[in-house]
Amino acid sequence: GGASVYTVHGHKRLGPAKLRRFDFAERNGFMRGTVKAIAHDPGRGAPLARVEFRHPYKYQRVTENFVAAEGMFTGQAVYCGQKAGLAIGNVLPLGNIPEGCIVCNVEAKVGDRSTLARASGDYCIIISHNTETGRTRLKLPSGQKKSVPSSCRAMVGIVAGGGRIEKPVLKAGNSYYHFRAKRNCWPKVRGVARNPVEHPHGGGNHQHVGHPTTQ
Repeated sequence: GGASVYTVHGHKRLGPAKLRRFDFAERNGFMRGTVKAIAHDPGRGAPLARVEFRHPYKYQRVTENFVAAEGMFTGQAVYCGQKAGLAIGNVLPLGNIPEGCIVCNVEAKVGDRSTLARASGDYCIIISHNTETGRTRLKLPSGQKKSVPSSCRAMVGIVAGGGRIEKPVLKAGNSYYHFRAKRNCWPKVRGVARNPVEHPHGGGNHQHVGHPTTQ
């Protein structure tokens, strides 16, 4: 079994939040889905949208968990694919989205089902398209710029649940419940409060680092 620090507190979580599998329908047309519910996912700041699609080949329905964009609502029609329109909550390739547009749930590699800008309130800005190389430059939430293939998909809009960290924590108990849902990573002991064998900052007759902490 895993150690106490590395066990995920996954009970009651809704499952992995990903875009649809990148299939023939998305590469050449679009798939229409319906938002069935907007649900809270324990340990995640952003809500999840349960989107129901028809199965492309069988007589059945497929439910996907998307990280919800701000402004999504139950009953909304969501379009995913090459020919989807530019509307909040729709998923389309970066090459089909104009420059300056705000997107979230962005793929870093084609078909990885979204890895960038997924935390609450996060978004990427499309800086430019390079048609010769088939790549798109993005500004990530960190401010870093990144070049990804233009066929990577993204959801239009910003992730819901923004402004979450503007509310003051006020007491340790709130922090306790916040991290209890995530994983065993709280409370954190400062390095200067430790012994010399335990941390580079440890020891000394006063709690001090003893060397410059910046590069």
